[in-house]
Amino acid sequence: MMRTMPDGVEVVANYADAARLGLPPLLILDAVEEFMDAKGLGIGPLSWCRIGDGQSNVTYRLQRGTEVFVLRRGPRPPLPRSTHDMVREARIQQLVRKQGVPVPEILAICNDESLLGVPFYIMSFLGGTVITDRIPDYLSTTAQRKATSAAVVDTLVQLHQVDVSAGELAAFGRPEGYLKRQVQRFSALWEVNTTRNLPEVVSIGGWLERNIPTSQAATVIHGDFRVGNLMFEPSSPARVMAILDWEMATVGDPLADLGYLTATYSEPGSFSTPLELTTVTREPGYLTREQLISRYRERMHVDLDVLPWYQTLALWKASIFCEAIYTRWLKGERPGDTGFGPSLEEGIPRLLDGARQFAGVGSTVAS
Repeated sequence: MMRTMPDGVEVVANYADAARLGLPPLLILDAVEEFMDAKGLGIGPLSWCRIGDGQSNVTYRLQRGTEVFVLRRGPRPPLPRSTHDMVREARIQQLVRKQGVPVPEILAICNDESLLGVPFYIMSFLGGTVITDRIPDYLSTTAQRKATSAAVVDTLVQLHQVDVSAGELAAFGRPEGYLKRQVQRFSALWEVNTTRNLPEVVSIGGWLERNIPTSQAATVIHGDFRVGNLMFEPSSPARVMAILDWEMATVGDPLADLGYLTATYSEPGSFSTPLELTTVTREPGYLTREQLISRYRERMHVDLDVLPWYQTLALWKASIFCEAIYTRWLKGERPGDTGFGPSLEEGIPRLLDGARQFAGVGSTVAS
């Protein structure tokens, strides 16, 4: 529901109200209105509501008169810039959009931190459907369920076929050594993000480092590619309208995306983790993980024998970035979070259990 008045916690009217808070707000309405005026984005008072299930960066629907926009920003400081670079996130969407990848149009980018405390950007609002725990009626037939999950794979293939050999996209990542850097970076992040001892993080990280595969290609990778980060057209047949939430995008190994998609994908009998955000694919008619993998293989012609390594990496990395969320919740830095944050006390060990299963080893990852 759109709101016109500030809530005094996340959203305030002006800088004076922000200064009275113990924690900085996420939106300052006067500042956003002035920025939008300067960019020619709508006219009149601003109404707002928070949207999406993002647990890291934050997304708001904004409306001025009859025009609707979306603002995306990082969480409250302090935060590591490398994981919340709004300018970079907006720019990579602009570049892949030019090559036909379905993304919202980026309308304005603000790198002036004096406005909201962090950079942010404003993009077009799209009236599509994000599928989570309910199947839209128009996509509920068996044929449309199959088409929905097929569209997920086909959109991933489309992204991975974008040319990154030259131009600005080529500078968005360093594909050589990407996998090794991922393991080393997340191993280091665990030490600074946790307040507890979970020794399997270290043992799985060691297994990953000892078994790093050779990358077969370099492509744009989304980094959080899953059903819940896709917006579907509001009518059948099933078509992806936009890929959302680009905060982890780079140029690297495409199997990192496929590993994450399939490791977090729900199917009948699959284990549950905090990343099971689109539960409907457990129901009949949707493609299974193996069918997703086969469809990807047919279109990308890559060797997927090593995919379990990437699936292990996906859940291991997820345990580490979820631990950062859990620690912020413990410190009181996520006011109003009564669900996701506290669930991670037990949820992160489940992620590690899942990583072990994909690695194909027992309680001690030693091979």
